[in-house]
Amino acid sequence: MTLNLPTPSNFRGLDENRPVRFYERHMPHWRQDGATYFVTFSLADSVPANKQLEIESLKREWEHRHPPPRTERYWLDYAKSVYDLSEKALVAGFGRCWFRNTSYIEEIKRSLLHFHRQRYELGCYVIMANHCHLVMRPFDDIELEDELGAIKRATSRFVNQREGLTGPLWTQECYDRIVRDEEHLYRVIQYIGNNPAKAGLPEAQWQRWINPEWETIGWKFDDGCSRSVESQ
Repeated sequence: MTLNLPTPSNFRGLDENRPVRFYERHMPHWRQDGATYFVTFSLADSVPANKQLEIESLKREWEHRHPPPRTERYWLDYAKSVYDLSEKALVAGFGRCWFRNTSYIEEIKRSLLHFHRQRYELGCYVIMANHCHLVMRPFDDIELEDELGAIKRATSRFVNQREGLTGPLWTQECYDRIVRDEEHLYRVIQYIGNNPAKAGLPEAQWQRWINPEWETIGWKFDDGCSRSVESQ
């Protein structure tokens, strides 16, 4: 696919000439200073226990089949398999789905945009009942984890205080991928934009946004698009 669109301002894809850091928790993570990421983070109860067991079993099987040293291709395939399993639960709307509540949607929207253009550039996002997808580029020397952690802490305080809850609202770990190039970015944006239709949610139960500067140069949600974010 060849895009006939100008490159969005403040987008930076994977730069093969800059160092990439890697670390692993439950999921693999790649980091490059100034790169743009596709990110998914979800509520702590969004993946039911039986699906969590399935994911844990998948990890044990993959570790057995792929002993160290593990290649980058291994980790990419593993991350996609785990994400595919989790996504089915997210789209099905498991858990208490706090973000069906309009005031909670507004709070996470406020948190997402709070440091936009100060500490990071937001390309787009969609707020769903139990998870959120976004495109974010932390500025140089700013860590993705720090910005996501601040967003999650702010919304946790807001929801927990109003619901009389304690404990974690969000899962500790996010799914994230460095966006490779403009064509990958296009697929990610369409995947994010199509998420509410895929889940069959009424308009009152979700919100999506795309950077107005990007939109003016032609980067828009193509409603009805059903591309996979990882399609080649």
